[in-house]
Amino acid sequence: MRIRVTDVLDLLASGLTREQVLEELPDLEPEDITAALLFASRRLDHPVLAA
Repeated sequence: MRIRVTDVLDLLASGLTREQVLEELPDLEPEDITAALLFASRRLDHPVLAA
């Protein structure tokens, strides 16, 4: 299966619900959406420096 995290995020960002994303991408499981969000969150996380 070659569904990119960005594909899932784009669908969610455009307003689709998790259920609608699963309809659009029937190879996905609900856990895959959670995993995509967690992956993106961890990739974008950065340390906050206090001044």
